[in-house]
Amino acid sequence: MKKNVTKILAMAMAATMMVGCSSEKPQETTADNQKTSANIAENTTDGNVTKEAVKENTDVAAEGAYTIGIGQFAEHGSLDNCREGFLKGLAEEGIIEGQNLTILYENAQTDGGTSSQIMANFLAKDVDMICAIATPIAQSAYSATRDAKIPVIYTAVTDPVLAELAGADGTPVGEITGTSDKLPVEEQLEMIRTLLPDAKTIGILYSTSEINSASTIEEYKAAAPRYGFEIVESGISGTADIPLAADNLLEKVDCLNNLTDNTVVSVLPMILDKAAKKNIPVFGSEIEQVKIGCLATMGLDYVSLGAQTGRMAAQVLKGEKKASEMKFEVITEASFYGNTKVAENLGLTIPKELSDAAVELFDEIITE
Repeated sequence: MKKNVTKILAMAMAATMMVGCSSEKPQETTADNQKTSANIAENTTDGNVTKEAVKENTDVAAEGAYTIGIGQFAEHGSLDNCREGFLKGLAEEGIIEGQNLTILYENAQTDGGTSSQIMANFLAKDVDMICAIATPIAQSAYSATRDAKIPVIYTAVTDPVLAELAGADGTPVGEITGTSDKLPVEEQLEMIRTLLPDAKTIGILYSTSEINSASTIEEYKAAAPRYGFEIVESGISGTADIPLAADNLLEKVDCLNNLTDNTVVSVLPMILDKAAKKNIPVFGSEIEQVKIGCLATMGLDYVSLGAQTGRMAAQVLKGEKKASEMKFEVITEASFYGNTKVAENLGLTIPKELSDAAVELFDEIITE
């Protein structure tokens, strides 16, 4: 909880002026403000506020107020939805932005160095908690806060164990916990096979610096033969590599499958445009990717994931649990989302077995 000394000093000056020179009826105040004014009056000498008054009344004014620094690794719909859901989950627990919650938000734009700078900034501002959205910035948050005693709640971290944010049993490595967006690999492959019965090869673009992407690809490579697929991968080191890598990969595969790789997702519209020109389907990993042009996904609802994270954060802020006492949580149910407009453009029809089970089907492609 933050202590607003300036506000207290101003209240003290006002109280002194009222005692010394005003005969008018004072304005109505809240119970806390009445207590604050009384305490200040008791601790005021010759118009000067004592340190004891400042400390005591700062605690009163700040009771129940929190400041959270939200660091997001990249700017795209999936992570934006996580942030939206996080605030929703907090609000469900009575912690509401603009009322008893101040949010400091910064975006790293997929840059690791910027992630570290963001965390240093949050520490300098003495936030009550850090929310880290996506693996790279969650790792930066943990590195920055190990000695600062500031709890970290993460979301959209595919494999917290591989990212060294949790032990093999899910136990946090420190005052850090959160939610995982681990992909349902088997369900995704089964869905692709249903939509593309003749396809043989699936292409996957990924950032070599995102450890979660590398581990997910290994899962795909292990499971793909059971569905009659071969995985063709292409690693990139940054967004500048993606146009050429996408062109080369599209020459070798029957479809693309997009992961939750933040570097790749940040330029997904460009990849979708290239694939559409070659009439090659692209499968997503969550709902926002389907909205903007992926054919379908057996994926996650990131607003729900964020809300789950927000509820965990509320427990920590309220002192009900420490982050170190809470194992990371996972959304286990994958849902089908499809885009009938994309299917139409590709000359495909979404099978009834999938459309009937869909959480939502979109009939347009949303472009910004």
